[in-house]
Order: sequence, then structure tokens, then C-alpha cells
Amino acid sequence: MEFDKIDKKLINLLQKNSKQTTKQLSLQLNLSVTAVYERVKKLEKEKIISNYVAVINPKKVNKSFLVFCHVKLIQHSREFLSLFEKEILKLDEVSECFHISGDYDYLLKIYVQDMPEYREFMVNKLTSIKHIGSTQSSFMISDVKNSTHIVV
Repeated sequence: MEFDKIDKKLINLLQKNSKQTTKQLSLQLNLSVTAVYERVKKLEKEKIISNYVAVINPKKVNKSFLVFCHVKLIQHSREFLSLFEKEILKLDEVSECFHISGDYDYLLKIYVQDMPEYREFMVNKLTSIKHIGSTQSSFMISDVKNSTHIVV
């Protein structure tokens, strides 16, 4: 799908605040409410807009200990990859999982309360998944830039 300037502006406005009404968007885009509504529906139909979510402040829900964990499997077989991915989907602490290139196979983004909770997660959940060869964890010191916004 080709984007025009208005589509791009609409996407960026929705990423900043998806709770804006069609009327509010129409005023910012100098379009009719109907035209904005139709553009939004088209973006949703094309799966360009895949979801609307609330972004939660981890501190307010007692999950401010952020860990980035690299995982290396013992072998790159389809079976091992598939099993790992199936099991990682069951772990609520893992908010994101990426299959990556380089020295490690996966990068996990994990939210927990504190170091003891992370240790509990590692010992009882993550390392119980078969075929993990090694892990390497990094802990967030400060949040310099954290955004869900993708500039189009």
C-alpha cells in the first residue's frame, strides 16, 4: 500500500494518542470526519494499524526491573527453535522475544519486580526450557529513550 502525506500524518498522530476522536483527527488533518474514518478503516484493513493498546508505566505496576536476556540454544535445528518459541510464549514475564543474528539466537525483554524475582524466573522457568546452551543478562540502568512510535 502506498502512503500519501495525510496517511503518514494520520499514522503518526494515532501513534502519539490513539484515543483521539475522528473529529479531533479531522481538525488536525484538515479533512472531513468521514474521510478520516475511511482512512483509519483502510489502515486497519491493510493491517498497517494492527492493534490499539495502553502503554503501562512499569513502576506503577511493580515491574520496573527490566532485563534484556540473550539466549543461545545448543543447536539450530527446526525442532529446538520451534520448542523454544512455543515455551517462551507461555512466560508472562517475557514481554518481547526476537530471533536474532549474531552470537546469540534470541533476545528477550523481561519485566520483573526485582533481582530476586528475576533469579526465580531464571531458575524455575527460563532454564527449565530444553536445549538452552547459555544465557547472558543485562539490566536496565536508566530509560534514555523508550518508544513504540515508528516514524513513517
